[in-house]
Amino acid sequence: MSKTRRLTPETVAVQANHYVDRATGGVVPPIQPSTTFARDEQYRLLSPAHSYGRDENPGYLVVEEVLAQLEGASGALLFSSGMAAATAVVQALHPGDHVVAPRVMYWGLRNWLVHFTAKWGLPLDFYDPGEQGSLEAAVIDGKTRLVWIETPCNPTWDVIDIAAAAQVAHRAGAVLAVDSTVSTPVLTRPIEHGADIVMHSATKYLNGHSDVVLGALATAKNDEFWQTIATQRAEAGAIAGSFEAWLLQRGMRTLYLRVQRSSESALAIARHFESHAALSAVLYPGLVSHPGHGVAARQMQSGFGGMLSLRVRGGAEAALAVASRCKVFVPATSLGGVESLIEHRYTIEGPDSPIPGDLLRLSVGIESVDDLIADLEQALT
Repeated sequence: MSKTRRLTPETVAVQANHYVDRATGGVVPPIQPSTTFARDEQYRLLSPAHSYGRDENPGYLVVEEVLAQLEGASGALLFSSGMAAATAVVQALHPGDHVVAPRVMYWGLRNWLVHFTAKWGLPLDFYDPGEQGSLEAAVIDGKTRLVWIETPCNPTWDVIDIAAAAQVAHRAGAVLAVDSTVSTPVLTRPIEHGADIVMHSATKYLNGHSDVVLGALATAKNDEFWQTIATQRAEAGAIAGSFEAWLLQRGMRTLYLRVQRSSESALAIARHFESHAALSAVLYPGLVSHPGHGVAARQMQSGFGGMLSLRVRGGAEAALAVASRCKVFVPATSLGGVESLIEHRYTIEGPDSPIPGDLLRLSVGIESVDDLIADLEQALT
Protein backbone atom coordinates (compact mmCIF):
# COMPACT_ATOMS: atom_id res chain seq x y z
CA MET A 1 0.00 0.00 0.00
CA SER A 2 1.48 3.35 -1.04
CA LYS A 3 1.75 6.13 1.49
CA THR A 4 -0.30 9.31 0.96
CA ARG A 5 1.94 12.01 -0.46
CA ARG A 6 2.17 15.12 1.72
CA LEU A 7 0.93 18.30 0.10
CA THR A 8 3.52 20.94 -0.74
CA PRO A 9 3.33 24.27 1.14
CA GLU A 10 2.17 26.01 -2.05
CA THR A 11 -0.90 23.77 -2.25
CA VAL A 12 -1.59 24.11 1.48
CA ALA A 13 -1.61 27.91 1.10
CA VAL A 14 -3.73 27.99 -2.07
CA GLN A 15 -6.38 25.62 -0.75
CA ALA A 16 -6.34 26.95 2.82
CA ASN A 17 -5.27 23.48 3.98
CA HIS A 18 -7.80 21.82 1.64
CA TYR A 19 -10.66 23.56 3.38
CA VAL A 20 -14.22 22.44 2.65
CA ASP A 21 -17.12 23.69 4.77
CA ARG A 22 -18.94 20.64 6.14
CA ALA A 23 -22.28 22.44 6.37
CA THR A 24 -22.40 23.86 2.83
CA GLY A 25 -19.53 22.38 0.83
CA GLY A 26 -18.06 25.85 0.34
CA VAL A 27 -14.34 25.97 -0.49
CA VAL A 28 -13.82 29.36 1.20
CA PRO A 29 -13.79 29.51 5.02
CA PRO A 30 -16.72 31.60 6.29
CA ILE A 31 -16.47 34.63 8.57
CA GLN A 32 -17.59 33.99 12.14
CA PRO A 33 -18.31 37.42 13.69
CA SER A 34 -19.85 36.19 16.97
CA THR A 35 -18.15 37.41 20.12
CA THR A 36 -19.90 34.94 22.42
CA PHE A 37 -21.13 31.35 22.18
CA ALA A 38 -24.24 29.64 23.56
CA ARG A 39 -24.67 26.95 26.19
CA ASP A 40 -27.18 24.10 26.51
CA GLU A 41 -29.80 23.38 29.22
CA GLN A 42 -27.08 22.13 31.59
CA TYR A 43 -25.10 25.30 30.90
CA ARG A 44 -22.48 23.41 28.97
CA LEU A 45 -20.91 25.09 25.95
CA LEU A 46 -22.38 23.84 22.70
CA SER A 47 -18.83 23.92 21.35
CA PRO A 48 -16.35 23.30 24.20
CA ALA A 49 -13.56 25.00 22.27
CA HIS A 50 -15.37 28.34 22.09
CA SER A 51 -16.73 30.43 24.93
CA TYR A 52 -15.78 34.03 24.16
CA GLY A 53 -14.24 35.74 21.15
CA ARG A 54 -11.27 37.15 23.03
CA ASP A 55 -10.13 33.73 24.23
CA GLU A 56 -10.64 31.56 21.16
CA ASN A 57 -12.09 32.75 17.88
CA PRO A 58 -13.07 30.09 15.32
CA GLY A 59 -12.25 32.59 12.59
CA TYR A 60 -8.56 32.26 13.48
CA LEU A 61 -8.32 28.49 13.19
CA VAL A 62 -7.79 28.11 9.44
CA VAL A 63 -5.21 30.88 9.24
CA GLU A 64 -3.27 29.64 12.26
CA GLU A 65 -3.29 26.04 11.02
CA VAL A 66 -2.10 27.06 7.54
CA LEU A 67 0.65 29.32 8.89
CA ALA A 68 1.86 26.59 11.27
CA GLN A 69 2.11 24.16 8.36
CA LEU A 70 3.92 26.66 6.15
CA GLU A 71 6.46 27.38 8.91
CA GLY A 72 6.84 23.75 9.99
CA ALA A 73 5.66 24.88 13.45
CA SER A 74 3.78 23.14 16.22
CA GLY A 75 1.38 26.05 16.51
CA ALA A 76 0.63 29.64 15.49
CA LEU A 77 -1.24 32.63 16.94
CA LEU A 78 -2.84 35.64 15.27
CA PHE A 79 -2.45 39.11 16.80
CA SER A 80 -3.97 42.51 16.15
CA SER A 81 -0.74 43.78 14.54
CA GLY A 82 2.87 42.87 13.94
CA MET A 83 3.85 45.06 16.89
CA ALA A 84 1.36 43.23 19.12
CA ALA A 85 2.90 39.91 18.10
CA ALA A 86 6.50 41.06 18.62
CA THR A 87 5.86 42.79 21.94
CA ALA A 88 4.02 39.73 23.27
CA VAL A 89 7.28 37.78 23.05
CA VAL A 90 9.17 40.38 25.07
CA GLN A 91 6.35 40.75 27.60
CA ALA A 92 6.54 37.01 28.30
CA LEU A 93 9.95 37.59 29.92
CA HIS A 94 10.64 38.24 33.60
CA PRO A 95 12.24 41.40 35.03
CA GLY A 96 16.01 40.99 34.92
CA ASP A 97 16.02 38.85 31.77
CA HIS A 98 18.62 40.07 29.27
CA VAL A 99 17.53 40.87 25.70
CA VAL A 100 19.71 41.34 22.63
CA ALA A 101 18.47 42.75 19.32
CA PRO A 102 19.99 44.05 16.06
CA ARG A 103 20.87 47.72 15.82
CA VAL A 104 19.31 47.78 12.34
CA MET A 105 15.77 46.41 12.46
CA TYR A 106 12.17 47.56 12.15
CA TRP A 107 12.41 51.01 13.70
CA GLY A 108 9.06 50.87 15.52
CA LEU A 109 10.06 47.76 17.45
CA ARG A 110 13.56 49.08 18.12
CA ASN A 111 12.16 52.28 19.66
CA TRP A 112 9.61 50.31 21.70
CA LEU A 113 12.33 47.99 23.00
CA VAL A 114 14.44 50.90 24.23
CA HIS A 115 11.59 52.40 26.26
CA PHE A 116 9.82 49.23 27.42
CA THR A 117 12.89 47.32 28.57
CA ALA A 118 14.03 50.30 30.64
CA LYS A 119 10.66 50.48 32.43
CA TRP A 120 10.27 46.70 32.78
CA GLY A 121 13.76 46.10 34.15
CA LEU A 122 15.01 44.12 31.16
CA PRO A 123 18.69 44.75 30.33
CA LEU A 124 18.96 45.44 26.57
CA ASP A 125 21.98 45.31 24.29
CA PHE A 126 22.12 45.86 20.53
CA TYR A 127 24.49 44.11 18.15
CA ASP A 128 25.61 45.02 14.64
CA PRO A 129 24.08 42.49 12.20
CA GLY A 130 26.71 43.29 9.59
CA GLU A 131 29.68 42.70 11.91
CA GLN A 132 30.94 39.16 12.43
CA GLY A 133 31.00 38.14 16.07
CA SER A 134 28.88 41.08 17.25
CA LEU A 135 25.88 38.94 18.20
CA GLU A 136 27.97 36.42 20.11
CA ALA A 137 29.71 39.22 22.01
CA ALA A 138 26.34 40.70 23.07
CA VAL A 139 24.95 37.45 24.51
CA ILE A 140 25.64 36.69 28.19
CA ASP A 141 25.60 33.02 29.19
CA GLY A 142 23.01 32.32 31.85
CA LYS A 143 21.54 35.85 31.70
CA THR A 144 20.35 36.38 28.13
CA ARG A 145 16.81 35.05 27.78
CA LEU A 146 15.81 36.43 24.37
CA VAL A 147 17.85 36.81 21.20
CA TRP A 148 15.92 38.72 18.56
CA ILE A 149 17.03 38.65 14.95
CA GLU A 150 15.57 40.04 11.76
CA THR A 151 16.80 38.64 8.48
CA PRO A 152 17.22 40.23 6.05
CA CYS A 153 17.52 43.35 8.26
CA ASN A 154 15.25 46.23 7.28
CA PRO A 155 16.34 48.40 5.43
CA THR A 156 20.04 47.60 4.89
CA TRP A 157 19.24 43.94 4.14
CA ASP A 158 22.13 42.50 6.11
CA VAL A 159 21.70 38.73 6.39
CA ILE A 160 21.95 36.91 9.72
CA ASP A 161 22.83 33.21 9.82
CA ILE A 162 19.83 31.74 11.67
CA ALA A 163 21.52 28.42 12.48
CA ALA A 164 24.57 30.17 13.93
CA ALA A 165 22.36 32.55 15.93
CA ALA A 166 20.39 29.58 17.27
CA GLN A 167 23.58 27.95 18.53
CA VAL A 168 24.64 31.16 20.29
CA ALA A 169 21.20 31.68 21.85
CA HIS A 170 20.66 28.12 23.00
CA ARG A 171 24.15 27.83 24.43
CA ALA A 172 23.31 30.81 26.64
CA GLY A 173 19.90 29.39 27.61
CA ALA A 174 17.98 31.92 25.52
CA VAL A 175 15.03 31.77 23.16
CA LEU A 176 15.76 32.69 19.53
CA ALA A 177 12.98 34.74 17.92
CA VAL A 178 13.16 35.60 14.21
CA ASP A 179 11.30 38.41 12.48
CA SER A 180 10.74 36.71 9.12
CA THR A 181 8.30 39.27 7.73
CA VAL A 182 10.39 40.04 4.65
CA SER A 183 11.51 36.51 3.87
CA THR A 184 8.16 34.76 4.58
CA PRO A 185 7.91 30.95 4.73
CA VAL A 186 8.10 30.98 0.93
CA LEU A 187 11.81 31.77 1.15
CA THR A 188 12.90 30.87 4.69
CA ARG A 189 11.52 28.55 7.39
CA PRO A 190 13.50 29.69 10.46
CA ILE A 191 12.37 26.79 12.65
CA GLU A 192 14.18 24.40 10.33
CA HIS A 193 17.37 26.37 11.11
CA GLY A 194 16.91 26.20 14.88
CA ALA A 195 14.64 29.17 15.69
CA ASP A 196 12.18 28.87 18.58
CA ILE A 197 9.71 31.62 17.62
CA VAL A 198 8.93 33.10 14.20
CA MET A 199 7.23 36.49 13.98
CA HIS A 200 5.41 38.08 11.04
CA SER A 201 3.87 41.44 10.47
CA ALA A 202 1.03 39.75 8.58
CA THR A 203 0.05 43.19 7.28
CA LYS A 204 2.87 42.80 4.78
CA TYR A 205 3.53 39.77 2.55
CA LEU A 206 1.25 37.25 4.25
CA ASN A 207 -1.79 39.38 3.43
CA GLY A 208 -0.21 41.11 0.48
CA HIS A 209 -2.95 43.61 -0.39
CA SER A 210 -2.29 46.58 1.94
CA ASP A 211 -5.81 46.34 3.35
CA VAL A 212 -5.46 44.75 6.79
CA VAL A 213 -3.29 45.20 9.89
CA LEU A 214 -2.39 41.90 11.61
CA GLY A 215 0.51 40.04 13.19
CA ALA A 216 1.37 36.40 13.79
CA LEU A 217 3.70 34.16 15.76
CA ALA A 218 4.65 30.54 15.12
CA THR A 219 6.48 28.29 17.57
CA ALA A 220 8.79 25.32 17.29
CA LYS A 221 7.31 23.74 20.40
CA ASN A 222 4.26 24.17 22.59
CA ASP A 223 6.19 24.85 25.79
CA GLU A 224 5.68 27.01 28.87
CA PHE A 225 7.03 30.12 27.15
CA TRP A 226 4.55 29.68 24.29
CA GLN A 227 1.67 29.14 26.70
CA THR A 228 2.62 32.37 28.48
CA ILE A 229 2.41 34.22 25.16
CA ALA A 230 -0.97 32.63 24.34
CA THR A 231 -2.39 33.51 27.75
CA GLN A 232 -1.13 37.05 27.43
CA ARG A 233 -2.80 37.46 24.04
CA ALA A 234 -6.16 36.57 25.53
CA GLU A 235 -5.77 38.52 28.76
CA ALA A 236 -4.29 41.66 27.18
CA GLY A 237 -6.77 41.56 24.31
CA ALA A 238 -4.22 41.83 21.49
CA ILE A 239 -6.56 39.90 19.22
CA ALA A 240 -7.48 40.14 15.56
CA GLY A 241 -10.98 40.83 14.27
CA SER A 242 -12.92 38.12 12.46
CA PHE A 243 -13.06 40.03 9.18
CA GLU A 244 -9.33 40.82 9.31
CA ALA A 245 -8.56 37.14 9.89
CA TRP A 246 -10.70 36.27 6.88
CA LEU A 247 -8.88 38.82 4.72
CA LEU A 248 -5.57 37.30 5.77
CA GLN A 249 -6.52 33.76 4.78
CA ARG A 250 -7.78 35.18 1.48
CA GLY A 251 -4.45 36.90 0.87
CA MET A 252 -2.35 33.88 1.86
CA ARG A 253 -3.83 31.85 -0.98
CA THR A 254 -1.64 33.76 -3.44
CA LEU A 255 1.38 34.11 -1.12
CA TYR A 256 3.73 31.91 -3.14
CA LEU A 257 2.91 33.50 -6.47
CA ARG A 258 3.28 37.03 -5.12
CA VAL A 259 6.55 36.47 -3.26
CA GLN A 260 8.13 34.61 -6.17
CA ARG A 261 7.14 37.36 -8.64
CA SER A 262 8.38 40.12 -6.32
CA SER A 263 11.66 38.28 -5.73
CA GLU A 264 12.28 37.81 -9.44
CA SER A 265 11.58 41.47 -10.17
CA ALA A 266 13.70 42.71 -7.24
CA LEU A 267 16.66 40.67 -8.44
CA ALA A 268 16.26 42.05 -11.98
CA ILE A 269 16.11 45.61 -10.65
CA ALA A 270 19.14 45.08 -8.38
CA ARG A 271 21.22 43.69 -11.23
CA HIS A 272 20.15 46.45 -13.61
CA PHE A 273 21.10 49.28 -11.23
CA GLU A 274 24.10 47.71 -9.48
CA SER A 275 26.58 49.85 -11.43
CA HIS A 276 24.36 52.88 -12.09
CA ALA A 277 26.29 56.15 -12.05
CA ALA A 278 23.70 57.90 -9.86
CA LEU A 279 24.01 55.28 -7.11
CA SER A 280 26.79 54.55 -4.66
CA ALA A 281 25.35 51.13 -3.73
CA VAL A 282 22.50 48.70 -4.31
CA LEU A 283 21.70 46.71 -1.17
CA TYR A 284 20.15 43.33 -2.02
CA PRO A 285 21.19 39.89 -0.74
CA GLY A 286 20.55 38.34 -4.16
CA LEU A 287 23.57 40.15 -5.61
CA VAL A 288 26.78 38.12 -5.54
CA SER A 289 28.56 41.29 -4.39
CA HIS A 290 26.40 41.47 -1.24
CA PRO A 291 28.38 40.49 1.90
CA GLY A 292 25.59 38.19 3.06
CA HIS A 293 24.93 36.54 -0.28
CA GLY A 294 26.45 33.20 0.72
CA VAL A 295 24.36 32.87 3.87
CA ALA A 296 21.25 34.09 2.03
CA ALA A 297 21.75 31.51 -0.71
CA ARG A 298 21.98 28.80 1.93
CA GLN A 299 18.93 29.69 4.03
CA MET A 300 16.60 31.32 1.48
CA GLN A 301 14.91 29.04 -1.05
CA SER A 302 13.75 30.06 -4.52
CA GLY A 303 14.63 33.74 -4.21
CA PHE A 304 15.97 36.58 -2.11
CA GLY A 305 12.83 38.60 -1.42
CA GLY A 306 11.12 41.63 -2.85
CA MET A 307 12.93 44.29 -0.80
CA LEU A 308 16.04 46.25 -1.73
CA SER A 309 17.57 49.65 -1.02
CA LEU A 310 19.35 52.18 -3.19
CA ARG A 311 21.96 54.62 -1.90
CA VAL A 312 21.82 57.75 -4.01
CA ARG A 313 24.88 59.86 -4.75
CA GLY A 314 24.35 63.39 -3.45
CA GLY A 315 22.92 62.52 -0.02
CA ALA A 316 19.47 62.95 1.44
CA GLU A 317 18.41 65.82 -0.81
CA ALA A 318 19.21 63.85 -3.95
CA ALA A 319 17.48 60.75 -2.59
CA LEU A 320 14.31 62.69 -1.82
CA ALA A 321 14.36 64.18 -5.30
CA VAL A 322 14.56 60.70 -6.84
CA ALA A 323 11.59 59.51 -4.78
CA SER A 324 9.54 62.53 -5.80
CA ARG A 325 10.16 61.89 -9.52
CA CYS A 326 8.88 58.29 -9.48
CA LYS A 327 5.61 57.76 -11.33
CA VAL A 328 5.05 54.01 -10.90
CA PHE A 329 6.65 53.46 -7.48
CA VAL A 330 4.30 54.96 -4.89
CA PRO A 331 5.94 57.10 -2.16
CA ALA A 332 4.48 55.43 0.95
CA THR A 333 5.39 53.56 4.12
CA SER A 334 4.95 49.78 4.34
CA LEU A 335 5.97 46.82 2.22
CA GLY A 336 4.84 43.48 0.88
CA GLY A 337 1.79 44.60 -1.10
CA VAL A 338 1.08 43.96 -4.77
CA GLU A 339 1.93 47.60 -5.52
CA SER A 340 5.54 48.85 -5.56
CA LEU A 341 6.52 51.44 -2.94
CA ILE A 342 9.49 53.76 -2.49
CA GLU A 343 10.39 55.28 0.84
CA HIS A 344 13.02 57.60 2.29
CA ARG A 345 13.63 55.80 5.57
CA TYR A 346 15.56 58.58 7.33
CA THR A 347 12.62 60.96 6.96
CA ILE A 348 10.26 58.35 8.43
CA GLU A 349 12.51 57.30 11.32
CA GLY A 350 13.77 60.74 12.35
CA PRO A 351 17.07 62.12 13.65
CA ASP A 352 17.79 59.15 15.92
CA SER A 353 17.76 56.76 12.95
CA PRO A 354 20.92 54.76 12.23
CA ILE A 355 19.90 54.70 8.56
CA PRO A 356 21.90 56.96 6.18
CA GLY A 357 20.04 59.85 4.60
CA ASP A 358 20.95 58.78 1.07
CA LEU A 359 19.02 55.49 1.34
CA LEU A 360 15.78 54.75 -0.49
CA ARG A 361 13.90 51.57 0.39
CA LEU A 362 12.00 49.80 -2.37
CA SER A 363 9.19 47.31 -1.90
CA VAL A 364 8.85 45.63 -5.29
CA GLY A 365 5.34 44.57 -6.18
CA ILE A 366 4.01 42.43 -9.00
CA GLU A 367 3.78 45.03 -11.78
CA SER A 368 5.73 44.69 -15.02
CA VAL A 369 9.40 44.77 -14.11
CA ASP A 370 10.10 46.70 -17.32
CA ASP A 371 7.82 49.49 -16.09
CA LEU A 372 9.53 49.53 -12.71
CA ILE A 373 13.02 49.70 -14.19
CA ALA A 374 11.98 52.46 -16.61
CA ASP A 375 10.44 54.44 -13.74
CA LEU A 376 13.63 54.28 -11.69
CA GLU A 377 15.75 55.14 -14.72
CA GLN A 378 13.82 58.35 -15.40
CA ALA A 379 13.82 59.26 -11.71
CA LEU A 380 17.59 58.78 -11.42
CA THR A 381 18.42 60.64 -14.62
